[in-house]
Amino acid sequence: MTNTPGLEELKERGAGRPAPDAVVSLYQLAFKQFGHQSLWSRRPSERPTIAQALVVADSLRRDGNMRSRPLAAQIEAACRAAL
Repeated sequence: MTNTPGLEELKERGAGRPAPDAVVSLYQLAFKQFGHQSLWSRRPSERPTIAQALVVADSLRRDGNMRSRPLAAQIEAACRAAL
């Protein structure tokens, strides 16, 4: 059995750590495609941290629809890879 860190632990690890370009691209795509629907209460950051990207992924899952969930999974996977 593997000990995969949960989302909250990933957010702690990613706090203050600049997101790599791959994560930034997905983060920006999330705001472009789903900002009005799922991220209406958030403002995009020019230089997001890994933790901010994970918050966006979480919002896409909770407040989005089935179309936003694959992008949420991509963002989380890219953040996990960066950590």
